[in-house]
Amino acid sequence: MAKSPAWQRKEGKNPTGGLNAKGRASYKGGTLKAPVKSGDNPRRASFLARMGGMPGPERKPNGEPTRLLLSLQAWGASSKSDAKAKAAAISKRNKGKKK
Repeated sequence: MAKSPAWQRKEGKNPTGGLNAKGRASYKGGTLKAPVKSGDNPRRASFLARMGGMPGPERKPNGEPTRLLLSLQAWGASSKSDAKAKAAAISKRNKGKKK
């Protein structure tokens, strides 16, 4: 029986959120880049907007953060609402730069 790719298993996941280098390398749908933790990168704005609108809780019933919250924290947001606000602010700044 074939093993599932590393990005689907624990060995491909970063314990602080998102995927580690091995997990990103095992993804066959394209080339995944590392998280952008700060700055006005449009990729960061897109990720924060998309993940800020994801359904589901930020914390498990025992109080531990879910993978969703961990990935948001890896990209520099503290919550889903913070992610939406940061995405809007980054997009607004980026639109001002294009003039």
